[in-house]
Amino acid sequence: MLRCSPRIPIPIFIISLLLLATTGAVHASKIDRHALVTRHNIVLTNADSLTPVSVGNGEFAFTADITGLQTFPEFHEKGMLLSTMSQWGWHSFPNPEKYTLQDVLVPYDTYGRKVPYADGPVDDEPGEGRTTRAKAANAWLRANPHRLDLARIGLVLKKADGSPAQITDLKDVKQTMDLWAGVLESRFTLEGKPVRVRTICHPELDLIAVRIESPLLANQRIAARVVFPYAAGGWTKAADWDNSAKHSESSTKRSHGLGLECIMDDTRYHVALEGDRVNKLESKAAHEYVFSTRAKVMEFVVAFATEPIKESLPDFRDVRAAAAKHWKKFWQDGGAIDLSGSSDKRWFELERRIVLSQYLTAINCSGSVPPQETGLVQNSWFGKPHLEMHWWHAAHFALWNREPLLERSMSWYQKILPAAAELAHSQGYQGVRWPKMTDATGAQSPSSIGVFLIWEQPHPIYYAELLRRAHPDHATLEKYRDIVFETAEFMADYAVWDREMKRYVLGPPVIPAQESYGKQRATTANPTYELAYWQWALNVAQQWREQLGLPRVAKWDDVAKNLSKPTVHDGVYTAIETPPYTVPHDHPSMLCALGVLPKTPLIDDWTMRATLDHVFKTWDWPTTWGWDYPVIAMTAARVGEPERAIDALFLDTPKNRYLANGHNYQRPNLPLYLPGNGGLLYATALMAAGWDGAPKRNAPGFPAKGWVVRYEGLRVAP
Repeated sequence: MLRCSPRIPIPIFIISLLLLATTGAVHASKIDRHALVTRHNIVLTNADSLTPVSVGNGEFAFTADITGLQTFPEFHEKGMLLSTMSQWGWHSFPNPEKYTLQDVLVPYDTYGRKVPYADGPVDDEPGEGRTTRAKAANAWLRANPHRLDLARIGLVLKKADGSPAQITDLKDVKQTMDLWAGVLESRFTLEGKPVRVRTICHPELDLIAVRIESPLLANQRIAARVVFPYAAGGWTKAADWDNSAKHSESSTKRSHGLGLECIMDDTRYHVALEGDRVNKLESKAAHEYVFSTRAKVMEFVVAFATEPIKESLPDFRDVRAAAAKHWKKFWQDGGAIDLSGSSDKRWFELERRIVLSQYLTAINCSGSVPPQETGLVQNSWFGKPHLEMHWWHAAHFALWNREPLLERSMSWYQKILPAAAELAHSQGYQGVRWPKMTDATGAQSPSSIGVFLIWEQPHPIYYAELLRRAHPDHATLEKYRDIVFETAEFMADYAVWDREMKRYVLGPPVIPAQESYGKQRATTANPTYELAYWQWALNVAQQWREQLGLPRVAKWDDVAKNLSKPTVHDGVYTAIETPPYTVPHDHPSMLCALGVLPKTPLIDDWTMRATLDHVFKTWDWPTTWGWDYPVIAMTAARVGEPERAIDALFLDTPKNRYLANGHNYQRPNLPLYLPGNGGLLYATALMAAGWDGAPKRNAPGFPAKGWVVRYEGLRVAP
C-alpha cells in the first residue's frame, strides 16, 4: 500500500499519477477499524437452525441458540448443532478387542517393495486384508478417540401456566454478536416480559460468563441449567443424552458455587460453577444442575479444565473487561481490508465474509492443536483434525499479521515429531510422514483415501516459511529447523527414481488432493499440484539450510531438479499423469500449482491460464468444496485475470454459501466448513497485498474497475 511521509512535500501531479496506477483510490487516512468491523456484527431477528452463534478463544468455544445459551438444542438437530468444545476434551470407548493399526495394514507394491498402509477396509473392495476383524478395527480406530461435547448450558423457561416455553413462544427476538467487544447479546420477550442475556467467553480461560436480566427471574419462571452428557462418538454428534448410567459427576462445594469432576470411562475433566445473586444451585435430575434467583438479575460463570479448578473464578465483569481488551487488540493489531469505496455491488458481501471469517477462524482455528474441519462448533469426522486442511484453517494468520495464532499449533508438530518419524520408518522412509486424519496425539486414523494423500506433507514447510518471512531472524530458523528438515528428508526419500525416463516420480500408490481417483490409488502417479509442491518445499528447505550456515543436501537438490514434469493434454494441465488424467469434479487441484503455490520451474503461466479457462468451462460446480473458490481466485490473480478472481469468490454453487453467522455451508451433515473461511482470507490477502513478483499496483488481484481496495497490516504472499 502506498504510504507518504508527512515531512516530505510531494507535488500534487505526482500523487495523481501514482493514484492512477492503482486500483481505485488509495486514501492517506487510516481505516476506521471499528466502523469496518461493527458494520458486520452478526444480527439475527429470528431463530434459524443453521445460524447459532459461537463465542470462543481458539482453545475453547461455546455455541448458542437465539437465547444466547443452549436452551433449544432440539431445534438445531437438523441444522448446526449446539456444543461446548475444547482442544483437550477427548474420549475413547473401551477397546476390549484390543484393536490396533496392525489389524488394518495392507501392503501396497511400491516399486518392488511392499509398503504397509492403514487402508481402512470397505465393503465394496474385497481382497487382501479385508477380514471381519479388520472391518471392526477400522470402525473402532476411526471413531476413537473422539471429541467431547463438555456440557449443555441453557435456560429453563416457563410460561405463566407453568408449562415449558417453546422456541416459538419467544417474541421480539434480536440477537447481536458485538465483534469488537466479544459480547453476544440476546433479547426477546416471553409472554410480554423482556429477557436480556449476555454471553462472553474469556480470552484465555476455558470459561463462559453469563448475565441474565428479566423480571421473570424473580418469580422463578427463568433459571439456568448445566447438563452433562455421555460421549456419542458419532461422525457428527459428540453428545449422547440417552446413556446416563455410563457416566457420573462427583461434586465439591466452592465458596460461591460447585466444583465437579466429570467421569466417563477413562476420561476425566473438571468443571466449576459460580454465580452472583444465586439463591439456589441444586441438582434437579441426573447430571443436571440448576441456578435460580429471587432477584431480577443473575450472573454466573462456568469453567472447564483437565485438572481440578482450585482458584477463584473471574466474575462477569472481569470476563467482560478481558474480552473487550482482547478483541479490541485483535481487530486493531491484525490486517484489515476496507472495500466500502467500491462501486461493484458485491463489495459489502465480500467484506462481510472477510470480517466474519477473521472472527470464526480466530475462535475455532487458532488453538494449540490443528482444528477439525468444523472447529469447536460441532463434530465432523468424529472431531478429528485433517492435516491437509490445516493450511486452509491457519496459513492466512501469517498474511493477516497474526502469526502468533499460527505459531500456537506449530508446537504441536514439534510434539508429534516422534510419532511422524515412526510412521515414516514403518513404511521404510527417512524423515517424518505427517498423518492425514489424526487426533491430539498425532496418531494415524485408517482410511481407504486419507493414508494415501501426500499434499499435507509439505504444509509444515510452508507454515515455517510464512513465519520466517514474518520474522526473518536466526531464532525462527532454529525454532522450526527440525520440522523443515525432517519433512524434506521424507519428501526426498518418498520420490522414486525412474531409470528408464530419468526422472523422479511420486506414487503409486498415491491419491492427489482431488480425491476422485481413490479407487486408482494403486496405479495413480505424479499429481500436478503435488509435483510443484514437492519442488517448491525442497528448495525452501535448502534455503533454510544455507541461512543456518549448513551445506545443501545433494539428494534434495537432485529430486527437486529432476522431478517429473506435470502432464499436459490439449494445452492444459491434467490432475494426474495416469488415466483417467482429469475428471471434472471435486477439487480442481491442478490449479493449486500456481495459486496456492508461487511460481516454480515446473509450471508454465500460459498453460495454467489455459487450465483455468478449461476449469471454468467444464467443471461440475456442485461437487466442489468451500476452499476451491479461493483456489480459483488465487490462480486467476497470479495469471493476471483479476476479474475472474472476484467472480470465483462469488460462484453461485451450493458450497459457496455463507450463512448469516459467517459460516461456509456445505451440506446437511456439514453445515459449516472452516477451510472455506480460511481460504477466503488467504486469497483476499494475496489479492490485496500481492505476492512475490506481482504487478506493481495497489491490490493487484482485484479488478481495476469497480473496486476500491484499502488495506493495512497485510503481508505479501510467497
